Amino acid sequence: MGQQHTFEGTLHWSGGSRIDEHGKLHLARDFVIRSRDKPPIEGSSPAIFNGDESRHNPEVLLVASVMACHHLTYLAVCERAGIEVLEYRDSATGTLAIKDGKMRMVEIVLWPQVRIANAAHVEQARELHAKAHDRCFISNSVNCEIKVQATVTA
Repeated sequence: MGQQHTFEGTLHWSGGSRIDEHGKLHLARDFVIRSRDKPPIEGSSPAIFNGDESRHNPEVLLVASVMACHHLTYLAVCERAGIEVLEYRDSATGTLAIKDGKMRMVEIVLWPQVRIANAAHVEQARELHAKAHDRCFISNSVNCEIKVQATVTA
């Protein structure tokens, strides 16, 4: 491996449990993720999995990681190509489902909307999304299908 980088963080679960009216144990789902010199991320599972919807959940954080990595990789390939990006917005969806007998993220779809400075580069800027997708290390690290439905204007 030519380059190797290590990234660290911690997760703390403070515990907490309750017994429901049927005598069934329920463990709290809230946790805090910390990384050196950064604000903490308060997390939980989604409400559908007995969590706190007001906190970040791993499913949304996974979708956000794919979205952010594609964005940053896209900026890098545009920069190398000399394409000035004026604005970049994205929205994304991740689909969690049972596949091969396991619950997993089966698809993530990104809808980046990009505005560039020079109208002559719109087609090239649109094509660079494929290059960014190919080079995005988060996309290369997950095993679900990732689709990029980009719109580029000048």
